[in-house]
Amino acid sequence: MKKYLFVFLIQIPLLGSAQEEKKLGVELNGSVRTDIFFDSRQTEDLREGHFLLYPKSKLLDNNGKDINASPKFNLMSIDTRLTALIKGPDAFGAKTSGLIEGEFYGNINSDINGFRLRHAMVKLTWETSELMVGQFWHPMFITSSFPGTVSFNTGAPFQPFARNPQIRLTKKLGNINLIGTLLEQIDFTSTGPSGASPKYLINSALPELNFRIEYKSDDFLFGGGCNYKSIMPRLYVETVNSTTNSKVKTNERVSGVSVFTYAQLTLEPVTISTYGYRGQMMYSMTNLGGYAEKEFVYENAKLTNITYTPINTMSLWTDVHTNGKTLQFGFFGGYTKNHGASDSISTAGKVYARGDDIDYIYRISPRVIYNSGKFRVAPEIEYTVAAFATTNEQTGLLNVNNKRAVTRSKETGNFRFLIGVYYFF
Repeated sequence: MKKYLFVFLIQIPLLGSAQEEKKLGVELNGSVRTDIFFDSRQTEDLREGHFLLYPKSKLLDNNGKDINASPKFNLMSIDTRLTALIKGPDAFGAKTSGLIEGEFYGNINSDINGFRLRHAMVKLTWETSELMVGQFWHPMFITSSFPGTVSFNTGAPFQPFARNPQIRLTKKLGNINLIGTLLEQIDFTSTGPSGASPKYLINSALPELNFRIEYKSDDFLFGGGCNYKSIMPRLYVETVNSTTNSKVKTNERVSGVSVFTYAQLTLEPVTISTYGYRGQMMYSMTNLGGYAEKEFVYENAKLTNITYTPINTMSLWTDVHTNGKTLQFGFFGGYTKNHGASDSISTAGKVYARGDDIDYIYRISPRVIYNSGKFRVAPEIEYTVAAFATTNEQTGLLNVNNKRAVTRSKETGNFRFLIGVYYFF
């Protein structure tokens, strides 16, 4: 009897440990996806056309024919994903959870088919607060209300599209959420003298800052916020000529503020979502915009500093879809406008921006989604039009007080016919 009692006493802590281990769980899911798409002309895009932005401008040959008016076709499975949802024991009086998600999208075009990290974050959830740390969607991408397009671009370049390492704190006050976020960059970066890189934000020693407030009920969502970003394009400037080669340290930054608002109404038959922003330096969010060199400062014929000015853009989109589980119809419409720089740009200055020769872009995109069990087939048509600056415009683009605003433009359109084939697991 004493022997059995001794064995039982030994096993008590082991049983407790086993029960504690059972609280840690990992659920794996994901999807196998193939996109089949045809474009009526050449396009500005990422990953060999998979991430469509807008049509390329006309490029005339010696006979006056448009070289970019050539169709293309592709078939890709790089958006196949694997997701791990993690739940564990409580910590600091909060429920804990985590998310790891990857896909075969690669980080750059040459890395296509390479497995890359999409999300990697942990959350601590208290009764009225939540702390998230890790890589996740930029807070200007509203995860509870975004375009339901079949296209992987998810409404870009109208919808801000980026994933960032971040620290996000949410305070819940009934139906009101107050959300503050500190962000850095890794895959979706600003651009500058050395090309696209996260170093411009890193060297500024100040993370990107975002604050938003929203009201959320079962059938209605409304919110808005602001975003502040300050980057340092250079650590030094340099004068190079036949007699002088010198470097001068600079701490010059360029900063941008963006404001945004969004709403979603969910009814039994249909869901209606809308979003709008007025933004600066939106390049890192896969939208139009960026910044430009404003002024070159010289002392004794030596370059001592370069100042910058942000480029302003605005965007609006609306998405409507039915709520059927088997068959769903949807429509997306978006418009974005280049408003030029905040200050005059030096005639010798460079522009670090996306689409600085574009006046505006708009898109209309109907879709149908058909689900049968875990299988989905989703055809979609995207008609995207970009208005490019005309070639006979005086000084090309530096007009309207040299603010890089396009005053005369001509539209170029592209039809994309897309079929998405999915298998969810």
